[in-house]
Amino acid sequence: MKTLISNAILVDGTGSPRRAADVLLDGTLIAKLAPAGSLTSESTGADRTIDATGLVLSPGFIDMHAHSDLQLLINPDHYAKVSQGVTTELLGQDGLSYAPVDDATLAGIRQKIAGWNDNPEDFDFSWRTVGEYLDRLDRVDPDCQDQTAEGDGGRIATNAAYLVPQGTVRAMVMGFTEGVATPEQLEQMQAIIRTSMEEGAVGMSSGLTYTPGMYASTEELAELCRTVGELGGFYAPHHRSYGKGALAAYAEMIGLSRSTGCALHLSHATMNFAENKGRAGELLDLIDEALDGGVDITLDTYPYLPGATTLSAILPSWASSGGTEATLERLGDAGTVERIRESVEIYGSDGCHGVVAEWETLEISGVQNPALAGHVGKTIAGIAAGSGAAPFDVFVDILREDRLGTGILQHVGHEENVQTIMMHRSHTGGSDGILVGAKPHPRSWGTFTRYLGHYCRDLGLLTLEETVHHLTGRPAARLKLHRRGLVREGYAADLVLFDPDTVRDEATFANPRQASAGIHFVFVNGTPAIDGGQPTGARSGRALRRQRDGRTQEGSTETHDS
Repeated sequence: MKTLISNAILVDGTGSPRRAADVLLDGTLIAKLAPAGSLTSESTGADRTIDATGLVLSPGFIDMHAHSDLQLLINPDHYAKVSQGVTTELLGQDGLSYAPVDDATLAGIRQKIAGWNDNPEDFDFSWRTVGEYLDRLDRVDPDCQDQTAEGDGGRIATNAAYLVPQGTVRAMVMGFTEGVATPEQLEQMQAIIRTSMEEGAVGMSSGLTYTPGMYASTEELAELCRTVGELGGFYAPHHRSYGKGALAAYAEMIGLSRSTGCALHLSHATMNFAENKGRAGELLDLIDEALDGGVDITLDTYPYLPGATTLSAILPSWASSGGTEATLERLGDAGTVERIRESVEIYGSDGCHGVVAEWETLEISGVQNPALAGHVGKTIAGIAAGSGAAPFDVFVDILREDRLGTGILQHVGHEENVQTIMMHRSHTGGSDGILVGAKPHPRSWGTFTRYLGHYCRDLGLLTLEETVHHLTGRPAARLKLHRRGLVREGYAADLVLFDPDTVRDEATFANPRQASAGIHFVFVNGTPAIDGGQPTGARSGRALRRQRDGRTQEGSTETHDS
């Protein structure tokens, strides 16, 4: 199938000035670029011609922080992401995901991150290794044998790369409890990480305000980062605090990169809570000093103020030790609950970034227990006011009744910090999008069009060329994508065609599941996922795997070793 896109405003992902161009797609690839008006359907043999007059043609957007690990498989059409122009996602985030696992670890992980991904009882979790998980992405239905590019029954809607999650690896070796890793346990974790990267993972993530990842010392993380760095991967930490002590937490991660030589990608880099208002410049000074000293650093952000996580994340780390059942047992003991209250309301829980919980900032976004559905959209403070109970007691009751499966929005951001960080030279876009729950964060549906519409066009913080570079070419370079992320001949036809005057996010906190405006076409490996503004249901995405030569591309890791 040949498709000719004529008279487009080409913004190619490099940051170079826009130009008028014709672009010919042939199958999965970009076959030819030429000045506008020089290619015709007759001269190219195109089966279809799209008149792109007035529209911008750019590379598909790369979501550098996605929580679609299960939803890509459960709802493989993935309209939330393709409707905003995303063609590639980076999974395995925040140190907690579903591969590699053993049976016991999988059971704990499924419950622990139910608020991120849901926990369907009838779903087939038959993989155990990273390689098997990536194979599953290439064949959504385990019984489906259709492996062709157009095999709608056998693929996912977007491309996906994967980070090996450090917290999950630690749980495999040490369980979900606290403890200092022995040399033998460190060797086991390094071996699992090495195997996972040999099977295609592009790096390692951590969730250092989540158990069990937060139990790792700097020294333990350094040993793991050395393994990742030796294999050409990068470290993507959700570091120890975005609140009290945030700068020290960032400095710890930069120090790890400097001492181990492992490249660093700072996940959802921001400065939150009252003590960090207006302090983004201090963070960027730290990063710039390291960059100027040769440390390899990138970061991602989402263009919104509230964050999203699980309600159980607010607990102190000691209260979450041992996994779900151990945590619930503590929540049923009056003396232990009083200790938790002191940590959360008086001293500042490490799970809440060292900050005392502000109950008016914690909004319920989704629950597992249908009996709690009436809480969705309300803050803990609001629920307490309506019931006459103390906010802390409401917090504990919801955790118990929902078995720690509650999702929340956390309203703790600052606009000046968001704007300052997104303009940095190492910035990329990441939605941190949680797709489940009755009222998920709108960033799941609107991150990339919000950058283009609100921050680029309306506020003028970045030029269109700069914005597209932040969302395409720069993240592609971090992922070492082979022939993806730019509009060039011979590159994969992952493309977005949008109207620069009307593109905008439509998703809101009140109504979050809304497709963006102004997105006319989205091609994933040459196949339209959005065609004339409408979803096609096509699933032409690939699992993108780190290869032996360091590149990241589709196909078996055994086939690209030169």
